[in-house]
Amino acid sequence: MRTGRPIPPLTLSNAERQTLEQLVRRRKTAQQLALRARIVLLAATGLSNTRVATRLGVCVQTVGKWRSRFLRDRLDGLYDEPRPGAPRRISDAQVEDVLVRTLETTPPNATHWSSRSMAAATGLSQRSIVRIWQAFGLQPHRQEVFKLSADPLFIEKVRDIVGLYLNPPERAIVLCVDEKSQVQALDRTQPLLPMRPGQAERRTHDYVRHGTTSLFAALNVATGKVIGKCHRRHRHQEFLRFMEHVDAQPREANTEVHLILDNYATHKTPRVRRWFAQRPYYHLHFTPTGASWLNLVERFFAQITNKRIRRGVFRSVRQLEQAIRDYLDDHNQNPRPFVWTATADQILQRVRRLCERTCGSGH
Repeated sequence: MRTGRPIPPLTLSNAERQTLEQLVRRRKTAQQLALRARIVLLAATGLSNTRVATRLGVCVQTVGKWRSRFLRDRLDGLYDEPRPGAPRRISDAQVEDVLVRTLETTPPNATHWSSRSMAAATGLSQRSIVRIWQAFGLQPHRQEVFKLSADPLFIEKVRDIVGLYLNPPERAIVLCVDEKSQVQALDRTQPLLPMRPGQAERRTHDYVRHGTTSLFAALNVATGKVIGKCHRRHRHQEFLRFMEHVDAQPREANTEVHLILDNYATHKTPRVRRWFAQRPYYHLHFTPTGASWLNLVERFFAQITNKRIRRGVFRSVRQLEQAIRDYLDDHNQNPRPFVWTATADQILQRVRRLCERTCGSGH
């Protein structure tokens, strides 16, 4: 014989059942809300609170609470009630005003809003402006750069080069070739102050120039090995000397070599064209104009700049060139290839979206 208070029956309309099932299936539903939806769905099948609690691994009191809340308020009862505390002091209209000013206007005496200038313009506190910007992911103080290529063969060149990265030809070598020109040998005017606990390394802002060099490099896409040479000048003569060095590297007979190059004039002089014409096993692939980021060797240049050149102290060009050679030797002892992951369609889709935003920006 059953004792205690009777449990009122729980029935669902088709719309309520559909909404609850969607809450359970959606990946972005909060776990607490999904659990409450499961409780109501099981309770609607006629199960007791105890059996529902056992099946879901919760206590009986939890099942009883959300069953009662649903019977009283239906779907609205599954959501958290407003928490006690001080009422909101910033209205939706004020938030909208801040967003519109941030996205569509600039202050009269500056190029972008700061939290202080926006607070003075809207009458809100600086902290309130910061919270609103953080909630909507706005950072007016930051600016990024982009470059849209105007090459009429942009699509064809992107598909060609990305195809070499993602599906290279069999029994062939793919080399990304470029020059990091005007690498400066910089010496600080005063000694560095080394890093200490709680204190970063410090150096003077001024420096002494001791000359420049240019790093010619060829990155093997498959292995990550880099062939590099430093030359004091950056002309087609130095480029050909570097290519002679690349051509002298051991490889299997009848191996085709695909070179990825940018459109710098050094790579297209008549003498350079004749040199490649005499060696038909070389196949040249030029990146689109203004899109040298397609050349993977640029990633190696960024790496050597960050790890060896930017914070280095060099009292002569010879010392700089020796540091570059040492870095190349160390890199090639355990080379790791840079893995290209973006397909040509993904790149072109991003460029298309950027073009649409640019055309509709009004600038």
